[in-house]
Amino acid sequence: MNNTKSTLIGFILIAAILFGWMYFMTPSKEELAKQQHIQDSIRQARLEAAALDSLRIIEQRRAEFESMAVDTTAEIELDSAALANQKYNQLRSRFGAFASSAEGEDQTITIENLYQKLTFDSKGGFLKQVELKDFKTYDSLPLLSFDPETSVFNLAFFSENRTINTSQLYFKPYINGMPYTGGDMTVGENDSVVIAMRVSLDQANGQSAPNRYLEFIYTIRYDDYMMGFNIHTVGMQDVLAANANSMDINWSVDLMKQEKSQDRFSGESVYYCSMKKDDVDHLDELKDSEKRVSNKLKWVSFKQRFFCNVIVANNEFSNANMEVVTNKTENPRYFKTMSANIGVPIDMQAEEAVVPMSLYFGPNHFKTLKSYDLGLQHQINLGKFFLIRWINYGVIAVFNWLSSYGWSYGIVILILTILIKLVLLPFAFKSYKSTAITRVLKPEMDAINAKYPKEEDAMKKQQAVMNLQRQAGVSPASGCVPALLQMPILFAVFRFFPASIELRQQPFLWCNDLSTYDSIVEFPRFLGMDHISLFCLLMTITTFIYTYVNNKQMDVSSNPSMKPMKWMMYLMPIMFFGIFNNYSAGLSYYYMLVNIITFIQMFLFRKMIKEEDVRATIEKNKKKPVKKSNFQKRLEEAQKQQAKMQAQQKR
Repeated sequence: MNNTKSTLIGFILIAAILFGWMYFMTPSKEELAKQQHIQDSIRQARLEAAALDSLRIIEQRRAEFESMAVDTTAEIELDSAALANQKYNQLRSRFGAFASSAEGEDQTITIENLYQKLTFDSKGGFLKQVELKDFKTYDSLPLLSFDPETSVFNLAFFSENRTINTSQLYFKPYINGMPYTGGDMTVGENDSVVIAMRVSLDQANGQSAPNRYLEFIYTIRYDDYMMGFNIHTVGMQDVLAANANSMDINWSVDLMKQEKSQDRFSGESVYYCSMKKDDVDHLDELKDSEKRVSNKLKWVSFKQRFFCNVIVANNEFSNANMEVVTNKTENPRYFKTMSANIGVPIDMQAEEAVVPMSLYFGPNHFKTLKSYDLGLQHQINLGKFFLIRWINYGVIAVFNWLSSYGWSYGIVILILTILIKLVLLPFAFKSYKSTAITRVLKPEMDAINAKYPKEEDAMKKQQAVMNLQRQAGVSPASGCVPALLQMPILFAVFRFFPASIELRQQPFLWCNDLSTYDSIVEFPRFLGMDHISLFCLLMTITTFIYTYVNNKQMDVSSNPSMKPMKWMMYLMPIMFFGIFNNYSAGLSYYYMLVNIITFIQMFLFRKMIKEEDVRATIEKNKKKPVKKSNFQKRLEEAQKQQAKMQAQQKR
């Protein structure tokens, strides 16, 4: 018990000592603040010392850097030179003597003459864009000969065992022999501008050799759609392939839609001409096609309906591979892609060689194209048959003469139609007279038909009809021949109006453009149509009226054998409407005028040719002895032979 009590007292004393020591040894608030201040001072001193150490290190490194600056610059210069040399060697392996021209500044030069705004590109050295200043697209945009973003012109040749493509080289421009210093240019009246795009060859040290070069030389005249275009080589004989005798021009353009409508006779394709200026041919106009021509050529043309891009050889092209394709593209104005690979003969081993050529960017205007005496006018589709083509030559001459008076083209077409109808007037009069005689002879014709109703008597019936016509003084062909003589003119103007650029964007009455359809109603496509052209509708209506009047005069309904023909004649205007609805409004307007003038002619002929006078003339002719024609004799002989055969068959 005593031991336990002693232990407890011991623990209490120890606890009292501990608590007393903690009480007396705990610092006051003032002492705690003083200690914190001392610690903060120590921390700040350490930070300042670290900052001073950092500054000393920076100064030390700066001094070391400055001491090494000269050595480092030298090393950088050595590295840059090595990289440049390595890059040049890479270009040299690819472009050979043209390595220094494989890099450069892409620069455009714009030159204007009276008709064109031409933009040349230093990369490739060719035309980037051609704008025809006097023309607009159907929706009033500037008319460009091709899409400048996708066109490619490239001269390809072998040099030092590699193919060089000039489209990858940067050319330096020279104007009239002087380096180009910038700014647009305008060709003055009675003047010309010569622009040369040049690439120089490299010397052994990689520097360009100014006396050895390839250049494209363009001569732009003030009032001409045709420009000179020469390929000129100087001092290149040691870098060109000795076993080659030609270079290749690769030209490809995307043509844009320029007209509101296209028709099947617009002739939009690649055209080309052999060394004979009238020997012009073309690729298929209605589908994608390509063709290889191995014989010599004079020119190659990328033709649209009213405009064309042509390259012409002053001497000759050795061959050409041409193509027309229609690609899928996001450009809503895209029309067709036309391309040509053309062989250009050149003396590779000459110290200086020139290949003279020309470039035409302009309208398909017959007189303008013909003035160059190259056969370019044969691109205009005036008909393949020589008679139709020559009739159109006459129509063009009269059309140009009438146009020179400055009249509206609607009036010009009216006067042209009247002149054509006057030329055909004698034939029309003879045809109407034959119809009048046939109408007077109708009762007697009916009597002959009643006399010979059987099929086996067809020869007898035909002979009796011919006898009656011979007595009346009328030839069986008198009504057909005049109509046949008019057909070539009808076909000729069918070709002329859609191909006439003079009508392009020329307004008349409600029509804004006589070269395309004059839509008055538009609707979702149905049966191949999405609109109705008013001139075409009026032409169809007048054709119906003419058909009705003509059938009534001929009394077709009374002849059972002619009834199918009657319905066919009424069906033809509907067919014509479906065809002409997309064609030139000028063409429909012309045929409408033809119908109206024909009505007037028929009215006048009826006044001039009276049936009682025709009857009197027939009776008078019947009393005259008529000599049988050779045709009549052959017909009678054939009738006798048929009679013999029928008699033998009965036996």
